[in-house]
Amino acid sequence: MNIPCIQDILPLVEQPSRYLGSEINTVKKDLAQVRLRFALAFPDLYEIGTSHFGLQILYDILNRQEEIAAERVFAPATDMEARLRQAGLPVPTLESGVPLGSFDIVGFSLLYELNFTNVLTLLDLAGIPFLSSERDASHPMIIAGGPCTCNPEPVADFFDAIVIGDGEEVILEMARTWMAWQASGSSDREALLREWSRIRGVYIPAFFEAASDENGAQTLTPRFPDYTTVSRALVADLDRSPFPTRPVIPFGRPVHDRLRLELARGCTRGCRFCQAGMIYRPVRERAPETLLGLSDAAIAATGYEDISLLSLSTGDYGCIGHLMAALMARYEAEHVAISLPSLRAGTLTPELMELIKKVRKTGFTIAPEAGSQRMRDVINKNVTEQDIVDTVTDAFTAGWQVIKLYFMIGLPTETREDVEAIVELVKRLKQIRGPKGRKGKINVSVGTFIPKSHTPFQWCDQISLAESREKISWLRDQFRMPGVQFKWQNPEVSLLEGIWARGDRRLSGLLTAAYRRGCRFDGWSDHFRFDLWQAVMDENGVTPDAYTARRRDTDAPLPWDHIDTGVTREFLVREWENALAGGSTGDCRDGECNNCGVCDFDAIAPKVFSRNGSDPTDGAVTVSESQPPAGFKTLQVFYAKQGQARFFGHLEMVSIFLRAIRRAGIAVKYSQGFHPMPRVAFNDPLPIGMESRKEAFFITVADTVRPDTVVSGLNAGLPDGLSVSGCFLAPSKSARRPSGPVGYEVTLKNDVFDAVCLQAFEDRAEHMITRTSRKGKVRTLDLKEIVLTARLHSPVCLRLELINAPGKTLRPAGVLREIFGFSEETIRQATLIKL
Repeated sequence: MNIPCIQDILPLVEQPSRYLGSEINTVKKDLAQVRLRFALAFPDLYEIGTSHFGLQILYDILNRQEEIAAERVFAPATDMEARLRQAGLPVPTLESGVPLGSFDIVGFSLLYELNFTNVLTLLDLAGIPFLSSERDASHPMIIAGGPCTCNPEPVADFFDAIVIGDGEEVILEMARTWMAWQASGSSDREALLREWSRIRGVYIPAFFEAASDENGAQTLTPRFPDYTTVSRALVADLDRSPFPTRPVIPFGRPVHDRLRLELARGCTRGCRFCQAGMIYRPVRERAPETLLGLSDAAIAATGYEDISLLSLSTGDYGCIGHLMAALMARYEAEHVAISLPSLRAGTLTPELMELIKKVRKTGFTIAPEAGSQRMRDVINKNVTEQDIVDTVTDAFTAGWQVIKLYFMIGLPTETREDVEAIVELVKRLKQIRGPKGRKGKINVSVGTFIPKSHTPFQWCDQISLAESREKISWLRDQFRMPGVQFKWQNPEVSLLEGIWARGDRRLSGLLTAAYRRGCRFDGWSDHFRFDLWQAVMDENGVTPDAYTARRRDTDAPLPWDHIDTGVTREFLVREWENALAGGSTGDCRDGECNNCGVCDFDAIAPKVFSRNGSDPTDGAVTVSESQPPAGFKTLQVFYAKQGQARFFGHLEMVSIFLRAIRRAGIAVKYSQGFHPMPRVAFNDPLPIGMESRKEAFFITVADTVRPDTVVSGLNAGLPDGLSVSGCFLAPSKSARRPSGPVGYEVTLKNDVFDAVCLQAFEDRAEHMITRTSRKGKVRTLDLKEIVLTARLHSPVCLRLELINAPGKTLRPAGVLREIFGFSEETIRQATLIKL
């Protein structure tokens, strides 16, 4: 079957809304009217990529420029990939549907090593050669950024340029340089790369030649004497850095479905295993009044009901208590909850807990990392067991019922006693009781430690696969106890991550071979195929132990030596030696400078805000006060779901409407209890793929809300295909449920209706069918009682009238299968309209 365009594929794939590109706050420009077409590529599923805050930042920065159009593309799910290949279609971007290969620059976000094969998926589907050396002027420039680029060597051969560090300023410099190069009429790609290499933070892999020394270590020889190292790009003043106050609101169920408010970048705690804590130094905080202004604008533009405060160590933010109090004062009446991600024990105070639970008790994770104090000293965690106990006690006392804990195994110098201490710590925490003597639940997550580049532990070895399996198996057995749930990262995944984390350019052939063998979405347990990776490693002569099990000397060359993050080698060596001696290093936020090398205390220095003494928000924080409505009424809202909106699932559509209601400022009544919900009720859900000209939902609003403002307010904030046609006072509850027959119109796309089959059905006295419910209950129905009328209006158009009665409902798809024997594919491609 010939499928001419991607719109014909959407009915055939799971979660088709992933590929629509019509989300609220998307930016769509005429690509013929801009000078630079920039594709932001994320090598994972839409639900993951749309949750990445960095992608939202770059999308906003680039699209603010009149001459630049930035569009998004995500790795298609395996079913969509197969459909694109079957149809011979290139992968398109979301906003315009234009093939990825026709863009000028394609920028990949590299957040996780196990997404690398998905980079090749996107390049392959775009018809772009994998290796930069194989591309010419007809191809886009392929660049990358993200935390994985602090060791860019395993993927260096695939990219023309790689951004090291903060991308906000670099991306615009690269874009302007490209436009100047293009305006000059040049087609010399190396000339462009030479100009890019002069921008701080830009690494050009082709300007370094790789070789191996006598010990098998990679060495790099610079091609140009003025380009021997690449210094990390750094945004010195985060407070003045662009922030996306109109972020794209994803469809479906993204991993992080909330407003993300970045409080700070960088961390000074100095955990020796933590790559982010090293490569994002120094600490740069946003001022509280800046954050309050950003949150006001973003909540108004999104309608989110949750705000997540982002930082490597959120509890360390200097004004966290003051900021939380101001946010809750602003948003408590609007039922907007505030959540803090993974927190350091001792920073989540009872006062913060009381503020958080004013709307609802959002979850949080504590990361002790290690069970014993000795091990926490080695990694410089600088928290005691009592800090952990006190934090969990405060949480359970405040009413939390579930606490998440994260630990690592395989840390340097770890002994059996250190692993056993994880169990003993959890057992102690398990005895803590909350109100009325009730014990809480503890979710324990364990992963294998992976030494990362640019950390004090970059020289140490990773434990073997067998040892990792043994320790996790032992922990799993120990945690078979009531009130404890145990999860772990697959040791095979950790091994592969370790290979890529400290690998070099010799791995590029391995990546290509693994992709050709079928490796995709390696970070997803249901897709990960370690047997395929083992086979290609054997075939390509790659020994995992050469990258993971070998301890490096501190004076030996490392594949990432040419990348300068600002943290000196001397500091990392000193911290490695302190770790082996069990010594601690203090937090320079409150103490003396640790001489890590990042700060020059002129352009680059820590920037923090504190409530001690002068506070820039004193007298500046305003609180929005809203009076509760005197009374409420229930309205019935009529809407249509047509065109692309047919690809929304019911829960997805409900979420779209709820956020449109918030953006429109409609005063809705909320339920009471642990998780207050708006009083909005929809009629029977429509299946994915079905359109309707008139559906209804009921909403309880303040007496002062006018029906016409509901119509105009919602229509101003709904995506393509959803529209509100009317709003009226609701009838009595007994009259709200639709009754009587329901009409449908079915139009086939690639088939015709068989009039003989329809007549045979009409002539039958009965047509018995069986249906099995989700609970396994089997029931028998007479299709003749369900189908009241079935009339052909043309060879491809059928009108049905189906009964709507309890126990006798059937969707049109079931009718089409029973009467005409159509395949699932034919039914999915048909246009089904509820009349």
